[in-house]
Amino acid sequence: MEAVTVAAALGFLLLAGAGNSAGDEAREAAAVRALLVRLLGSGPAANFSVTVKRSLAAESGLDTYRLSGGGAEAQVRVTGSTGVAAAAGLYRYLRDFCGCHVAWSSSQLHLPQPLPAVPQELTEATPNRYRYYQNVCTQSYSFVWWDWARWEQEIDWMALNGINLALAWSGQEAIWQRVYLALGLTQSEINEYFTGPAFLAWERMGNLHSWGGPLPRSWHLKQLYLQHQILDRMRSFGMIPVLPAFAGHVPKAITRVFPLVNVTQMGSWGHFNCSYSCSFLLAPGDPMFPIIGSLFLRELTKEFGTDHIYGADTFNEMQPPSSEPAYLAAATAAVYQAMTTVDPEAVWLLQGWLFQHQPQFWGPAQIGAVLGAVPCGRLLVLDLFAETQPVYTRTASFQGQPFIWCMLHNFGGNHGLFGTLEAVNQGPAVARLFPNSTMVGTGMAPEGIGQNEMVYALMAELGWRKDPIPDLRAWVTNFADRRYGGHQQGTEAAWRLLLRSVYNCSGEACSGHNRSPLVKRPSLQMNTTVWYNRSDVFEAWRLLLTTAPTLATTPAFRYDLLDVTRQAAQELVSLYYEEVRTAYLNKELVHLLRAGGVLVYELLPALDEVLASDHHFLLGSWLEQARMAAVSEAEAHFFEQNSRYQLTLWGPVGNILDYANKQFAGLVADYYTPRWQLFVGTLVESLVQDVPFQQHQFDKDVFQLEQAFVLSTKRYPSQPQGDTVDLAKKLFLKYYPQWVAGSL
Repeated sequence: MEAVTVAAALGFLLLAGAGNSAGDEAREAAAVRALLVRLLGSGPAANFSVTVKRSLAAESGLDTYRLSGGGAEAQVRVTGSTGVAAAAGLYRYLRDFCGCHVAWSSSQLHLPQPLPAVPQELTEATPNRYRYYQNVCTQSYSFVWWDWARWEQEIDWMALNGINLALAWSGQEAIWQRVYLALGLTQSEINEYFTGPAFLAWERMGNLHSWGGPLPRSWHLKQLYLQHQILDRMRSFGMIPVLPAFAGHVPKAITRVFPLVNVTQMGSWGHFNCSYSCSFLLAPGDPMFPIIGSLFLRELTKEFGTDHIYGADTFNEMQPPSSEPAYLAAATAAVYQAMTTVDPEAVWLLQGWLFQHQPQFWGPAQIGAVLGAVPCGRLLVLDLFAETQPVYTRTASFQGQPFIWCMLHNFGGNHGLFGTLEAVNQGPAVARLFPNSTMVGTGMAPEGIGQNEMVYALMAELGWRKDPIPDLRAWVTNFADRRYGGHQQGTEAAWRLLLRSVYNCSGEACSGHNRSPLVKRPSLQMNTTVWYNRSDVFEAWRLLLTTAPTLATTPAFRYDLLDVTRQAAQELVSLYYEEVRTAYLNKELVHLLRAGGVLVYELLPALDEVLASDHHFLLGSWLEQARMAAVSEAEAHFFEQNSRYQLTLWGPVGNILDYANKQFAGLVADYYTPRWQLFVGTLVESLVQDVPFQQHQFDKDVFQLEQAFVLSTKRYPSQPQGDTVDLAKKLFLKYYPQWVAGSL
């Protein structure tokens, strides 16, 4: 296909995935009405009128909603150019007129009576075509064990937040199995290739194979059925699901069936050896490339239909076999051509992480080769980590290819209060005004969800704004009021402190990954430096507790109180660790015993106890999700072990150790605490015997504890125990005065 102008390319993207029939409008309006009933109940939902009219966006082609009514008119009228636009308009009304709030942890939906009037008809259009959601890794770090009930909640959240472009990658292994069997691979060869469920994201990007597998037959059947449900619901709102495509990675067994096939064995990834890494990449000119690529996409679209946007990542965190622009262009063109062979309207969604992750390899010529190998407008690039390390600024706006400005924010699904709020607030507007900008959307691309909900609330709002929020302090104050259902000076002040501290990271150091000593294998070289004043966290903790008598029954408040208590305990672990290290280096045995004893036998057990009071922070709840996805006890044990590995060792020998760390009750008690006990005990023994601490020997010893946790069959409670407010107050009264007195 000949290259088209940027304007024409962007025009094509404006039309991608858009339905125009009256049937589409009726279906999308019905989907939003059903969402209303799930959200508010049938009685309150009857007070809203929902209509979808494509003509509302006829001029711009951009999602638009219109609000009117309420007050004396009783019924609130919501009209959207798509179902997603109508849902976003509905949430705008609930949020800004009713003071409501919808989040992963809980929702606050106390509607005023009568419903507030919209003073004058309000019409709002998004400044960009797309509001994107997900990272390929989110599928494994957060979604892997979800059933339809949980997916339904998420898609509702997506619709309310105006998301209209999202990955839909469930069930693809079942399609690949059909393709591989048709090509002549045996079932055992296919089983040896697929990873376990918790690691499929990296098998899909060619980083891994085999590790944690094989996939049971029941997995394929259930995921196929689930994918149909996901796609049907996404499309009912007018969302555009992004399906997977062939990126060039193949099982080694392909070389048995086709001995002359031209493949390159890639290098290892993530500290894995070639038993689980070193994938095989088809040469772009090999005749099998278009055959396999088109076979897969034909089978996939036959099963699931298509909305013409496909995701594929050939060189994710892997150095290509050649830096020659001609090779990189050919490899890119081969992926795209395999798509268009089946779907002439195909648009390729590419994660731009590769350009950011290995900048020493991806110079201007190499980047240009990839971007120029696909017709302009048919490669839609995700600038995945734009809030911290944007790529569009050093590639002349991806050399004319359209891109989506994304906030990555979270790595591995870590707990830990974190954000780069100022960069997030300013970033999309700056990108839109960049010279010759080809920005066509904003996106949320976390590796894991279910944390730092304020950050995602802000990013979702920015998807509908042309300009940044003018006053983030005022915005976060309103956020606190909506979240808890009313004005409270203490909570407002607490959130403003968090905004200026944990949520105010700036510069290249803001990785978004929690590297607190709490969740890392102990050593004497751990970094406790933070970008904020810890006193702000402790003071926010105090302020939240002052409002507990009023808000103790509010679910969002209880969740936030626990989360801030968890963060305060994380800070305390760092402070006690510094005491332990200093005492050891100064050979002060008594001081070492005191600080180490408090850390191991008081603070960590207290943290585990408070975490156990909320089901969002239970290891038992996390593992129960995995077990519930199984159809037999043997399968349940297998899935649970997959999940335990991902949380801790990641690979068989700690290959990506503690990357996906969480702070769960049970995990603190039986994984983090034993490591700290061994560490403190080893330091004490070192001083007593006057021998140096040997990190290498400690790593070997502590690995036995880590592996024992992964292989354990111990069951953990999946129901909360204890009262969050009482336990948080108890921990506060014990440690806050010590910190203020400076005795730590």
